[in-house]
Amino acid sequence: MDTRAKIIAGADAARVAQDATVVSGYFDPLLAWHAARLHEIKTDARPLLVVVENPSKPILPAGARAELAASLATADYVVECAEGIAVDVRLEAEEAAKLAELIARVHARCPKASESR
Repeated sequence: MDTRAKIIAGADAARVAQDATVVSGYFDPLLAWHAARLHEIKTDARPLLVVVENPSKPILPAGARAELAASLATADYVVECAEGIAVDVRLEAEEAAKLAELIARVHARCPKASESR
């Protein structure tokens, strides 16, 4: 299955959101943590709509992040930056903490990376 079929337009997302659990995040980069966290949030009773938001300095373009999020089995639908959709769970703050942990781990394992900052 081409998981890109899970990526929907904003108008479709507004309709889907009425009966879905809506989660927003940057997914930049997509980490194993995202898969685990979305699995925790997903319920069998409701589809999961993932809203890919834009961080201030993205590593990947929104389209690429949407495709990566759509590849996760727990994501039923993915939309890029949908305006006016009520979000049930926002991952952005948690993501910032996880990204800081990742960066610290990389710098601890590769001291040369820290020198170039």
